Amino acid sequence: MSDVTEPMRLPGDPTSRARLARMIRVDHAGEYGAKQIYAGQLAVLGRSRHGDTLRHMQQQEQHHLDTFARLIIERRVRPTALLPFWRIAGFALGAATAAMGSRAAMACTVAVEETIDAHYAAQTAELGEDEGVLRATIEEFRAEEVEHRDIGLANEAEQAPFYRLLTAVIRTGCKAAIVASERL
Repeated sequence: MSDVTEPMRLPGDPTSRARLARMIRVDHAGEYGAKQIYAGQLAVLGRSRHGDTLRHMQQQEQHHLDTFARLIIERRVRPTALLPFWRIAGFALGAATAAMGSRAAMACTVAVEETIDAHYAAQTAELGEDEGVLRATIEEFRAEEVEHRDIGLANEAEQAPFYRLLTAVIRTGCKAAIVASERL
């Protein structure tokens, strides 16, 4: 098993193996949640002019999810116990923002993808040379998440009602989901 770069550990700090397991667990959970968000948006906007765009992004999230599902098995990482909750919460977030209109759905995409971009950047900075394949995978997925954010911005996300408040709430929820999924 390869290790994450091992900084000086203090008593009680997780081992490099535990940190790596947390990364894979949370990334799997995040991609699962993202797929559910797009499923919720598609349930409302699937027949609109945004349907094909949402399907494209959902397909990319499915690829990310499949990759992390494989890593969960290969690396013997316990998935988060919160997957049933993320299924419901992700779908509800997607459907609720889509029900507010396509701009709100795109604002949701922007908020989620900006949070994931920062999260993936932190992970790649932490991964050691011995995890080059995982780092490259995360960087590839990060680029696609940035593409999704750009799609949201190109589709008038910033013109959504209460854009700043909506995206701030969603970002906060994403950050809380990251912390919970790493540990539970």
